[in-house]
Amino acid sequence: MHYALHYSQITSYLPYLIGGALLSLELSVLAFAGGIVIGFALAIARNEGGPILSRLVRAYVVFFTNTPQLVQIYVIFFGLPDLGVVFSPFAAVLIGMTLNAGAYLTEILRAGLASVHREELDAAETLGMNRLQSLRYVIVPHVFRVSMPPLSNQYILMTLGTSMAAVFGVEELTGRAFNVNSTTFRSIEIFTTIAGLYVVITFMATILLAVVGRYVFRARVRVL
Repeated sequence: MHYALHYSQITSYLPYLIGGALLSLELSVLAFAGGIVIGFALAIARNEGGPILSRLVRAYVVFFTNTPQLVQIYVIFFGLPDLGVVFSPFAAVLIGMTLNAGAYLTEILRAGLASVHREELDAAETLGMNRLQSLRYVIVPHVFRVSMPPLSNQYILMTLGTSMAAVFGVEELTGRAFNVNSTTFRSIEIFTTIAGLYVVITFMATILLAVVGRYVFRARVRVL
């Protein structure tokens, strides 16, 4: 069977696909930011809370890191409406990705917290810093400095994982590729094009994270 490549047939759809790539970035950035908040709060709770709180955090982490993210979003999008809780496709995917990211980021940031030396905290106390100031000026910079490489890797995986949003009708990059494919039937051209777009956006994200890590937290993040 002879198949001739005709990328010219999909060039008119590039702005539409790029719009989908931007929606993928929006989804990953929002989910990552929410995951950071959840992860940092639960990492502190796991380390500083009592045994009951620590077990609850552990249960949350075990559940979300040992079940497929797609299944988690299915429960939110298809299961919760049975209880009267209804979310839009975008909101359901965002909530699912955020909760999933929070579990992984809890462990990443907990390792960062464990790397804070007692001497650093003693020095902050000697300088007259209260607990909130120590957290802001000593703990947070240290945690993010040592955690930037795994945080960057996690963000890249989340960006690629936004493709599952297409299953729920969200027109991010993969979802829009399905739409274009159903119109043009040029599957090879379309999906190799969006593969290239994923490479571009993940490479750009890697560079941005490396810059943030180096100049904000003095961390070294390898660029592809």
